[in-house]
Amino acid sequence: MIAVETSLTSQLEAIVGADGLIVGQDELLVYECDGYVVEKKAPDVVVFPTSTEQVVQVVRACNAAGVPFVPRGAGTSLAGGTLPVGGGVMICLTRMKKILEVNVRDRYAIVEPGLVNVHLTNRLKGTGYHYAPDPSSQGACTIGGNVATNSGGPHTLKYGVTVNHILGVEVVLPDGEVVQFGGPTEEAPGYDLTGLYVGSEGTFGICTKAWVRLTRDPAAYRTMLGVFESVRAATEAISAIIGAGIVPAALEMMDQGIIEALEAAFHFGFPLDAGAVLLIEVDGLEVGVDEEARKIIDLCKTSGAREVRTANTPQERLLLWKCRKQAFGAIGRLSPSYCTQDGVVPRTKLPEILEFITATSEKYGLRIVNVFHAGDGNIHPILLFDERDAEQTRRVIEAGDAILSKCIELGGSVTGEHGIGVEKISFMCPPEGGCAETEHRHFLFSRADIAVMEELRKAFNPEGRCSPHKMLPTAGGCGMEHIERDSPARRAAV
Repeated sequence: MIAVETSLTSQLEAIVGADGLIVGQDELLVYECDGYVVEKKAPDVVVFPTSTEQVVQVVRACNAAGVPFVPRGAGTSLAGGTLPVGGGVMICLTRMKKILEVNVRDRYAIVEPGLVNVHLTNRLKGTGYHYAPDPSSQGACTIGGNVATNSGGPHTLKYGVTVNHILGVEVVLPDGEVVQFGGPTEEAPGYDLTGLYVGSEGTFGICTKAWVRLTRDPAAYRTMLGVFESVRAATEAISAIIGAGIVPAALEMMDQGIIEALEAAFHFGFPLDAGAVLLIEVDGLEVGVDEEARKIIDLCKTSGAREVRTANTPQERLLLWKCRKQAFGAIGRLSPSYCTQDGVVPRTKLPEILEFITATSEKYGLRIVNVFHAGDGNIHPILLFDERDAEQTRRVIEAGDAILSKCIELGGSVTGEHGIGVEKISFMCPPEGGCAETEHRHFLFSRADIAVMEELRKAFNPEGRCSPHKMLPTAGGCGMEHIERDSPARRAAV
């Protein structure tokens, strides 16, 4: 653990003010984890800057004291991306939440990193434009956090992930220098440093401003709910829709466990005996969406749907999306704790990975429910448990690791939008000389691949002081080096 000296605390207080600093142990516990509750570590200090200039001063003070620092938004990360491994200073950006400019004519907005995603959506209502990335946590997550992990959302299938909608970023580099990558124009000469920065999970510096692309609102929507007897029938419908050349705006699947929780929460009228439902939306010109919707309904019925409901009013559509967006919150009705995974498989492998998830549930004696972006194969199995029970926590970690390893085996990835954080470092590459804990694990990259990534990180973050122990394994290690000092639960599991 890094000890933060009183002199540094005094400097930080002088920068952000007494009301912009947290040092009390009881208050720091609020920041000991993000949405990934399995691993916990409280920072030594939390600071709340309100401007780029304050972020610069905080970073320089940390560097002068040799203390690591980690940026944090709303803490909705589901992979431990904001965990302050080893302690140090947490730079919480939630007070930097202004919408600095909305330029509809040139189709961009400038926002601060602490702006909650849905607040931008609300600001743009009535302009004819919207900001397309809509993570399921958009009512809480921040734009800066979305930039850090390259978040997706239900409409990713048609509109793309965060990187496709970020025109530029202002960044405080780990040495305190302020730089701008990109800007309001569509294209810039040279290397795509904006694209490089998005998804870097805080390891390249701290975003203090973002230029976001605005997308014209569709002229019309058609939103449908397909009800299926089984998960397999629903996945067959997914393949049929994509195979027919139709690219819906969204194609989401929820299994029986999620249906049960949502119906208890919202009383929408979901059939509790259904094996799965598909939430499907097409958008575009009025003259085209009815034909696409008709084809989708026919394909669903051919694949075994017992019914396909259509939202007939804007209110019905909004309720359907409310159910989907708040699915994770509804899980609290099923279990005191849950761990959400974020694997990706080719769409044709969805039946196989879902069967594996069912087998894993039985093997480890855990209930696992599923809600995910079916159109692009981005699965979100939700493992239910009680984190107060160390044995359950151990089984959750082992089961989650097995699912992610299977995703790689099937030609996929361990993340589609949550990032690597601290949770998935051990999947990045095989360790040199072998490692018992990873003997039967599949990996995303070779050691040579990781060496290139390490050199890139050093170009931005040569001291490794900004967001240490994230994304990339320590050279020569197996990606679990932080476990010994920071995660009794994971240490017990491996």
